[in-house]
Amino acid sequence: MEAFTPTAVIGVGNEFRRDDGVGRVVVGLLRDRAAQRQLPAYTVFAQCDGDPGRLIELWDNTALAVVVDACFPPSAQPGRTHRWDAATGDALRTAAAGRHSTHGLGMPEALRLGAVLGRSPGRLIMYAVEGMDRSMGVGITPSVARAVPRLVRRIEADIEHHSAS
Repeated sequence: MEAFTPTAVIGVGNEFRRDDGVGRVVVGLLRDRAAQRQLPAYTVFAQCDGDPGRLIELWDNTALAVVVDACFPPSAQPGRTHRWDAATGDALRTAAAGRHSTHGLGMPEALRLGAVLGRSPGRLIMYAVEGMDRSMGVGITPSVARAVPRLVRRIEADIEHHSAS
């Protein structure tokens, strides 16, 4: 199927659960920066609560989807960022019981469902930022906030690199 949207950047999370809102913060900053610094045409910025159906809708018919979410592993180093690129062929592992996310189903399940439905992005890059606080409240913690500017630059580079290929 032909891609109608070259790039979608999707921030996943709940802005009212502290560090779980990091994906939304990143997308907001990218949207602001895109207004000042031209990113490739037709780059779409979206926010999602992590529901697999909504994720599939957002990345359907895209050449590149970049998804940003928080993760909460047992020995978290808040602000540490993980990058997963589907093009490498590595499988995205399903979280064990006691999930490391605040979403009911995770990214691996959304990817499998999208593939079964024939609604996967052309290429998917996922960023997971380790958080420490997912309690009720707004605003990400300082250690997670320090990781955001570098992550924004990395995503801009991903978008530019993909559009040049």
